[in-house]
Amino acid sequence: LESSFYAFRKSIDRFIRSYDMFLKEFDNGNVFVSKKYINKIFEALENDDDDAVQRLIDEGKAERYASSDFIDEFKEDLKNDLEILRRIKSLWEGVRRDPKLQKLQKELSKNKILKNKKLIIFTESKETAEYLTEKIGDKALCYHGSSSEAIRDKVIDNFDARARTPKDDYMILITTEVLSEGVNLHRSNIVINYDIPWNPTRMMQRVGRINRIDTKFNKIYTFNFFPTIQSEDEIQLQKTAESKINAFLTLLGGDAAILTEGEPVSSHKLFNRLISKETISGEEEVEESELKYLNIIKDIRDKNPGLFEKVKRLPKKARSAKEDKEAIDSLLTYFKLGKLQKFFITNKNQEPQEVDFITTARVFECSLDEKRRSLSKDFYELLDRNKKAFIDATTEEYLISEHRRGRDSGAQVLKTLKATLKVTQRFTDEQEDYLKKVIRQLEEGAIPKQTTKKTQKAMNSLKSDLTNPLEVLDIVQHNIPERLLESHYVEYSHRFSGKREVILSLYLIGENNE
Repeated sequence: LESSFYAFRKSIDRFIRSYDMFLKEFDNGNVFVSKKYINKIFEALENDDDDAVQRLIDEGKAERYASSDFIDEFKEDLKNDLEILRRIKSLWEGVRRDPKLQKLQKELSKNKILKNKKLIIFTESKETAEYLTEKIGDKALCYHGSSSEAIRDKVIDNFDARARTPKDDYMILITTEVLSEGVNLHRSNIVINYDIPWNPTRMMQRVGRINRIDTKFNKIYTFNFFPTIQSEDEIQLQKTAESKINAFLTLLGGDAAILTEGEPVSSHKLFNRLISKETISGEEEVEESELKYLNIIKDIRDKNPGLFEKVKRLPKKARSAKEDKEAIDSLLTYFKLGKLQKFFITNKNQEPQEVDFITTARVFECSLDEKRRSLSKDFYELLDRNKKAFIDATTEEYLISEHRRGRDSGAQVLKTLKATLKVTQRFTDEQEDYLKKVIRQLEEGAIPKQTTKKTQKAMNSLKSDLTNPLEVLDIVQHNIPERLLESHYVEYSHRFSGKREVILSLYLIGENNE
């Protein structure tokens, strides 16, 4: 529906056909189940090609069950579904207007950036691509997964700046994700996202098609279509897509501004990173995020439930030791207080230092065959030091001490942000809300000191620009990722309430030492 009305109608037609075929086979005594090949099964059945269906079953791509295996209500439920689908189809037959298409056509004819320019329109739906091409007319070229090599050649000739025989037969390319990577389209500097991709990497890939090293353009333009208020209330596509993209962009230490209207260009450094040569070509090593480790956990849960359950049953205060070439003879400890998480590392020659989740996860990470080492006799002494640091960091009197606040990097960042927030007329509502979140977390002491020190250092480099609220915002967004503002870091009902707990400790020793 949020791709196009046309694609929605086509989807309803497909659903109706599938239900009709399913019910027909159910009456014949068969129920076919296949994640990927159900349409092939229906096509084969329509052509009386039972051998083709059997091949899919023999190859493990489909399963056949007897209708008698299912409860009596199943057929009635199928019929009810089919009736609802037919009512939806009937309702939509009366809809003649397509406001989204009209908006596109108006922008193409009136918008100075778009008018008579080469541009790329991306959609996730093949049917939407064909529909838009038909409505826009001869100046538009359509390309999708079923297109021929001849059409691909036309794409290259008309939109690739390196084409041997450049042509201007087409000004608009309408394409699906099949062209979001692998083909250069940099005779254009404009991307229109007719629908928002659910996979956030596609945002980078789409823009990457036009932002090549040898582009002649100084600016790249991205236009996004968002759901209407009514449909957003129903399906929350925009909210879901933005949250996914926001989570992904945590990898780059920024926000979801690539989707946001109204953010000042001067603070849009994230966008520059997204479309940079390093990011697109993969020549720059991207910073890790929690997503990597969340994916590892998910993979274990799905593929090795026994190990997952064993990890769940690990007792509090679990401890171990491993080799580490960098943090030799150090102890890293993971603490919790309610929903607040903190991580401290110390050794005999160094005061305990708070580190962030990513640093901690990198140290804890090890291979399956990595050998467990013996704990040092210094273990408990170092653990006591980390515990004291954790207690200090989560004691209200410690946080509000005027003497400590004057020197604390978190307090300095907090002071700057409170002053910055007074100039609210320079911010969008989203930016103002973001700064308020950061201030609240700083007041709660929930942002790691390593992060606040890094942020304070970056702020100091601004010098006279520290009075520019947009520059300050950019520094904060770059250094304090959204993941540190999530509920599992700071949202608990009473400040520093609950029981302080040691979750894990890891002693780090040098190579070949015991």
